[in-house]
Amino acid sequence: MKQFKLATLLFCTAGVFFLISCGGEGDGTDSAAAGSDTTTAVILDANTIVTTPVNMMVIKHKVANFAKWKDAYEAHDSVRLANGIHNYVLGRGLQDSNMVLVALKVDDIAKAKAFGKDPNLKKVMQKAGVTGAPAISYFTTSWQDTAVISSAIRSRTQFTVKDWDAWLKSFEEGKQERTDNGITARVVGHDADDNKKVSLVTALIDTAKAAAYFKSDALKKRREAGGVMGEPERFVFQVVKRY
Repeated sequence: MKQFKLATLLFCTAGVFFLISCGGEGDGTDSAAAGSDTTTAVILDANTIVTTPVNMMVIKHKVANFAKWKDAYEAHDSVRLANGIHNYVLGRGLQDSNMVLVALKVDDIAKAKAFGKDPNLKKVMQKAGVTGAPAISYFTTSWQDTAVISSAIRSRTQFTVKDWDAWLKSFEEGKQERTDNGITARVVGHDADDNKKVSLVTALIDTAKAAAYFKSDALKKRREAGGVMGEPERFVFQVVKRY
């Protein structure tokens, strides 16, 4: 029986590159659609919830060649470590695989911000083949689900709310609605300097259902109930490496 369970687990996990505790949300306007084909994933173990705050730095940019950029990115690791910045996750956009998301854990937000503004970083990025200006954000997680799941598809959504506590209450009340639509929360946080600027990551367990929900009146009502202002920004991506 144990051997059967192990074999089943290995079979379920073989279809994804890497597994990550980071995921996307059902609030926002697509910057990369979830796709029309249904992809169903099964949660493999019990949830492990982390409520200890974690400081994060997230960089999103486009690259000319992913493989070349990745080699250059990893070669620069010692410089990041010297600034208290630690590799965490690499993701690639579903619609545009040359659109890259880099999530890093940081020891000190102020030091990470200084690193992000360093002219040398711009030069390194350009040499690695980054095209256009990178979007860099800094946020603090307040909740994270670290359970291993078999879906590598994530949606990161950023939006502004009238009140953090009111939004969080409404978000928690919408858990079953998200579950019914193939979405499960992975990371909830806010801007390091402003808790009204929310950063949310969810996993898309069923991409077809999630895509429909993103456009639904039900989600629109959920956003209104939570005090979301304006149109959220969503980036749907696939995790390609977890460090």
